[in-house]
Amino acid sequence: MMIDAKIPAGELADKWNNYKDSSKLINPANRKKLDIIVVGTGLAGSSCAATLAELGYNVKSFCFQDSARRAHSVAAQGGVNAAKNYKNDGDSVYRMFYDTIKGGDFRSREANVYRLAECSLALIDQAVAQGVPFAREYGGYLNNRSFGGVQVSRTFYARGQTGQQLMIGAYQALMRQVSAGKVKTYTRHEMLELVLIDGKARGIIARNLETGEIERHAANAVVLATGGYGKVYYLSTLAMGCNSSAIWIAHKKGAFMSGVSWIQFHPTCLPQIGETQSKLTLMSESLRNDGRIWVPKKAGDERVPNDIPEEERDYYLERRYPTFGNLSPRDISSRAAKERIDAGCGVGPMKNAVCLDFSKAIREQGRDKIEEKYGNLFRMYDKINGVDAYKEPMLISPAAHFTMGGLWVDYDLMTTIPGLFALGEANFSDHGANRLGANSLLQSCVDGYFIAPYTIPNYLSGELKSEKVTTDHPAFIDAENNVREQLSRFLNLKGHLSADHFHKTLGRLLYDKCGLSRTRQSLEEAVVEIRALKKSFAHELKITGDNGVNSELEKAGRVSDFLELGELMCHDALQREESCGAHFREEYQTTDGEAVRNDKDFCYVSAWEWKGEGAEPELHKEPLVFETVQLTVRSYK
Repeated sequence: MMIDAKIPAGELADKWNNYKDSSKLINPANRKKLDIIVVGTGLAGSSCAATLAELGYNVKSFCFQDSARRAHSVAAQGGVNAAKNYKNDGDSVYRMFYDTIKGGDFRSREANVYRLAECSLALIDQAVAQGVPFAREYGGYLNNRSFGGVQVSRTFYARGQTGQQLMIGAYQALMRQVSAGKVKTYTRHEMLELVLIDGKARGIIARNLETGEIERHAANAVVLATGGYGKVYYLSTLAMGCNSSAIWIAHKKGAFMSGVSWIQFHPTCLPQIGETQSKLTLMSESLRNDGRIWVPKKAGDERVPNDIPEEERDYYLERRYPTFGNLSPRDISSRAAKERIDAGCGVGPMKNAVCLDFSKAIREQGRDKIEEKYGNLFRMYDKINGVDAYKEPMLISPAAHFTMGGLWVDYDLMTTIPGLFALGEANFSDHGANRLGANSLLQSCVDGYFIAPYTIPNYLSGELKSEKVTTDHPAFIDAENNVREQLSRFLNLKGHLSADHFHKTLGRLLYDKCGLSRTRQSLEEAVVEIRALKKSFAHELKITGDNGVNSELEKAGRVSDFLELGELMCHDALQREESCGAHFREEYQTTDGEAVRNDKDFCYVSAWEWKGEGAEPELHKEPLVFETVQLTVRSYK
């Protein structure tokens, strides 16, 4: 199958305007006749649903949480990027575009990334108009700080609550449309099947998690804005409910998955402290603006950090990457931390952490200034650990966080299934092999507010004359039967192991063998072990309760999907015989441990097609063509 990204003609800076100028429109009277399903109510889902409803379309909004506001976008703390150049430090749309392309190790599309940088300008104005309380300078101007992988200050922030504040703005816009009758929300509903008619996405099957009832919902287009799949590792920065099921359901219906092994491990998380933990806590990357990262120079040093004198500390990021130092990109910073921990220089009770030290910043700027910038983060650290980080270093460690991979989408953000769109972290499109900090909130908002409201109508304009589909269609009946059969199969298993057992086992396996670094041997072993785990899951799973309110039944479906996704992650990592961004194959590195990229053989986006249960996935390639930037060795030294 040929993959067509549908990138518009023209110069890079003109492509998005050319697209908007030539896209097909739908008049207001006809918009009222069209229905759109949006699954997910995070920043991408809420902004998309609210904007489409404002335009006049009828929108159904689904989330498995008890409120749209509980979406995981609230957890993104540090900020949102925009090339406003308020600091007059040399920033521009092109500079932001290049930083993002380089940060992703030249494994993303030029056109998509440039559009992201271009639309960033309007997003800040949109958010301010919604009342997002961004930090301001004394004179009232919006303030900025810097994030990893850049040398300018382009990150707008609301202390350490940026995602939550942006989410409140999007939620208000969504609720306005609910009040106007243009959006109907379905909270505590989980999508369990995608309905295709004549090869097009025309609806979903959802389960009401409060009653167990199976429901059919029809529409003219379906949007998946369901976030990433980092929870496949079990221990991650994601909430317990985060899962991959919606995009995996779409994958098994024919939507390609891309870059699935590109998993970002965030360098600034709280370390694991015990075997019974279910998640890890994210500390904002913004802390690396003023915090210095170090470990003891001597392996096995048992002293507490404050007792280790300056000359016996290894500020390893400053040593290895002097140009960027503690603001080196996430993939590089996380691997450097793991290397020091594996070398025996880790700190903390489990020797699995490094120090994030603010003593120098407090001496130079004063405690009040640091408290003004990061106060809520210091309070959170104290609440969790009982440690005052103003007086001793924070202990941090890398943890599974963001997934650059996801559903393959074209320039329209449409998957390989016509009428099925994927927004935000659910798609692969903007970040390449590594995401720069504060670009996650940006992509989610830009996709929902500014891109999908052009591209979805462009598709729907060709559907106006299509026959109205109802939920009585045989495709809905078949889809519902498939859902009921799977739920019944789970409930009838007579095993003795919980879904959590399989999830934890899979997570440990992937962390060890397809985590911060990988080898051919580890990945081949992982495939064999995951297949064995899948067989065990099919016979040894035990679900308590019935088909009503049942969180264990919900988990079973999500873990089943994680097992299949985990195997595809290993296939993807095996096939890509190079190191790029977050994908670090130990066979492909320099003598001093830096990644070795192979542009001759692997300058493409991997797009995997599901070929059925037990069959090997089929690889399709979308070549990456760079007309504006020159492929260079990615260096932050």
